[in-house]
Amino acid sequence: MSESVVAPDPEEILAALDPEQRAVATAPLGPMVVLAGAGTGKTRAITHRVAYAVHTGVLSPTQTLAVTFTARAAGEMRSRLRVLGVEGAQARTFHAAALRQLHYFWPQAIGGGAPQVLSQKAPVVAEALGRLRLEVDRTVLRDVAAEIEWAKVSMLTAEGYAAGARAARREAPGMDHSAMAKVLDAYESCKADRGVIDFEDVLLLTVGILEDREDIAAAVRRQYRAFVVDEYQDVSTLQQRLLDAWLGGRRDVCVVGDPAQTIYSFTGASDRHLLGFSARYPGASTVRLVRNYRSTPEVLEVANRVVSGPTATARGAVRLVAQRAAGPLPTLREYEDDAAEAQAVARSIRDRLDTGASAGDIAVLVRTNGQTEVLESALAEEGVPYLIRGGERFFNRAEVRQALVLLRGAARTDAGDVALPDLVGAVLAGAGWSPSAPGVRGAARERWESLSAIVALADELAGTRPEAGLVEFVAELDERAAAQHAPAAAGVTLASLHAAKGLEWDHVHVVGCSEGLIPISLADTPAGVEEERRLLYVGITRARRTLDLSYALGRGSSRGGRRLSRFLVGLDGALDSPVPVPRARHAASGVRRGPRSKGSGRRRAPVPPCRVCGATLTTSAARTLGRCETCAATADPSLVDALRTWRTQRAARDKVPAYIVLTDVTLTALAERSPRNTDDLLAIPGIAERKVEAYGTEILALIADEASRP
Repeated sequence: MSESVVAPDPEEILAALDPEQRAVATAPLGPMVVLAGAGTGKTRAITHRVAYAVHTGVLSPTQTLAVTFTARAAGEMRSRLRVLGVEGAQARTFHAAALRQLHYFWPQAIGGGAPQVLSQKAPVVAEALGRLRLEVDRTVLRDVAAEIEWAKVSMLTAEGYAAGARAARREAPGMDHSAMAKVLDAYESCKADRGVIDFEDVLLLTVGILEDREDIAAAVRRQYRAFVVDEYQDVSTLQQRLLDAWLGGRRDVCVVGDPAQTIYSFTGASDRHLLGFSARYPGASTVRLVRNYRSTPEVLEVANRVVSGPTATARGAVRLVAQRAAGPLPTLREYEDDAAEAQAVARSIRDRLDTGASAGDIAVLVRTNGQTEVLESALAEEGVPYLIRGGERFFNRAEVRQALVLLRGAARTDAGDVALPDLVGAVLAGAGWSPSAPGVRGAARERWESLSAIVALADELAGTRPEAGLVEFVAELDERAAAQHAPAAAGVTLASLHAAKGLEWDHVHVVGCSEGLIPISLADTPAGVEEERRLLYVGITRARRTLDLSYALGRGSSRGGRRLSRFLVGLDGALDSPVPVPRARHAASGVRRGPRSKGSGRRRAPVPPCRVCGATLTTSAARTLGRCETCAATADPSLVDALRTWRTQRAARDKVPAYIVLTDVTLTALAERSPRNTDDLLAIPGIAERKVEAYGTEILALIADEASRP
């Protein structure tokens, strides 16, 4: 749905920008890299860049393609460009842009219609595993699907997977590299038999057509002269290859990103494209956006100190400079266990709501989805409405699809004599919506929240376009559905740190700020630990006004064992905390000083030493064991035998190979460390929360039983 907007004067466009943003906008051609810190107005800068180029006659709207990573971000860019009087400029995700081109050029390049795109990989992955007679549970199935995606965006075939995975120090989920390579091959065969493609194929096939057919590549390059790529730190090898095919050697490209927000390396994303841009395009302009308009100086002090901590290795990160007025000091609270932490957070939010705050302005951020259950219970007990972000796509939900059907039907008879929000509310009453929230949690509450979001969107549209009726509203919903641009919904947001990327709230709680969660215990390499640091930085920089950090000393029935995240050690003076914040002494944080890397002037992230000989542990197996593989084992042989017997029996019961239950190395580490509680289990590399949930009770009982024997 387009809006009629008077084109602004080019100088008016620039008047709304700060000096650094203006530098981005006034150089619409040629290569440019923008290092944009969190909250520095990068979307404003790049949309004004496009608008300035259009209104000064340098480019026509249809000659520009802005590419980003989420439908929400693309929708936001299109909305801003319309307000700036730019109609026709394309703002799409990589996949959406490639799919559009694939459908258009497939008849010319291949013949016939383009294949159907799989909506989900899981059924085909399951079929591939079945052909190989491999049985895995649902969790491992998802992990296998994710590994297939990583391999494809890294442009690895089945033949090259094992070498590529080893080079990336990546372990295959529940199997060795050679088995995973066979799964990749079987997966491709299953897709071919079904005559379908997946989302990674959309990029691969588009690249193939553009590289093989010069006439088609020329047509695309005639269409698009200038490119803007947002969130460039998240580009994969495959996406970079597609961008190169679009450019065809031309240099009119502006990339925008923040190395300090590189948090998706597990999906194949890499900041090397961003950091290497100037070397790839000699003479490229570099602009640093450092003025943060989102957060208070106190929040930014914590963010800056976290990302540049004593062991940080971030390259190219900018130091944020606050533009907002001062606010309260961020808080750090310590609790006895997870339940106490959740209850305190829920009570704090309830108090905030009672003093007039909006639930939509509050977020609770966690490292893993497994942390949300106790928080959901605590929020429900306090009567706090909440939404879980990162679940099923909004427009794919059954209640939303039903609502669209009802609204389309009503639009055919709309006489326009009832206010739009009232009319939408009346129509959705037929789907079970009511102005008051239900007093229950779970599916009924989620259904009501979805329908309420649609009513709120109608109210928003009526506020900006009072003359709009149901026909226009349905058109708006259809446009949003096509772009998967979900409306905002009322309620406190409960989200993982990854899902919070790109969002912001007035009040943010980051819970679980302890070793084993932030950084996660699975981060057993220096690069992995640094990515966890960046993830916490992303969470902190979501806060506009208040930031509350917390952690629990134990989990559930276990007491103690946890300690404050190493990333928050040394922040004394920047945090309001009744518990003294440890100073930046490595002994206090459990971090050992490593040697300086030659020529870098930076310290490497800590590497644990062997507990037997003190040597640095360099392999995944050695880190799991906590000792060099050549050093003497310390496990009780009877405990090893008991664990092996249990593993064999459990694998038979679950109908999976024994190594899916526990690898030999992990089994040996269990026998040597003799964990006494779930926190001890989680401290062992290779044992994630899902394994603790599946096997933890049995393992701990077995170890306790063996320990009680004479």
